[in-house]
Amino acid sequence: MLLEQQNKKRSMTTRESADSFAKPTEQKPWSAANDNDPAQTGYDPEAPWTNIYNILRGRMTPAGQHYFREDKYIQNEARDCKNCDEWRDWCFKYSPTVIFLKQNIEALNGDLNARNVRCRRCPTRRTDEGGFVRQGGGFSPDHGILICANEMRDRKHLEDTLAHEMVHAWDHLRWKVDWADLRHAACTEIRASSLSGECRFMREFWTRSNWKITQQHQNCVRTRAVKSVMARPACKDDVEAVKVVNEVWDSCFSDTRPFDEIYR
Repeated sequence: MLLEQQNKKRSMTTRESADSFAKPTEQKPWSAANDNDPAQTGYDPEAPWTNIYNILRGRMTPAGQHYFREDKYIQNEARDCKNCDEWRDWCFKYSPTVIFLKQNIEALNGDLNARNVRCRRCPTRRTDEGGFVRQGGGFSPDHGILICANEMRDRKHLEDTLAHEMVHAWDHLRWKVDWADLRHAACTEIRASSLSGECRFMREFWTRSNWKITQQHQNCVRTRAVKSVMARPACKDDVEAVKVVNEVWDSCFSDTRPFDEIYR
């Protein structure tokens, strides 16, 4: 368990359930075969080469590409989880950011290690409006940290994701975060995005083609915080999410604890 002295909260920092921490074989499989129509989407699970051809020719719809990706995640689950476990262990041994956050979490009587930082395949979720929601990880006071192995591109990506969730863990232990309170959620999302390294210039430049020089870091942090708040059931719409983030922005963005400054 992560917490030893704090009262436990029952909500997670993303809308995944505790089932996300179950073993891969215990998860309910999700397949394109459930609701995919190859004639409409351009994705046929029985024709792999045709799928590649359709992607290259622009004949596969966005929904078809989601189905294609999801089925590949299922096929590659064992490989992805193995890579994720190895990258996680490397971060705990050699990443300055992860080691520093782990030490500060331990100073608050918390504990994060390979037993409660788990790599799992995270199925794409369908919204009521028919959209697709993917996630890179999550934090639960009761379960620890979830890393979505199928979404990790490489070790650096996992390091950023792990650092993000560890900031949430530190915030929870230090400030007794009420995860149902949108202002609390917005504040910790601002801090996690700012301090984890996921909004540093080179990552934005190479992975998101963000060419802006001025205010790049702030814009990235704000955008990610708004999206995270929008994903919460208590948030009505994007207008409310922006309003809440703006209300806490100045104090939360300037608060770099436990770091002396924005490290990455």
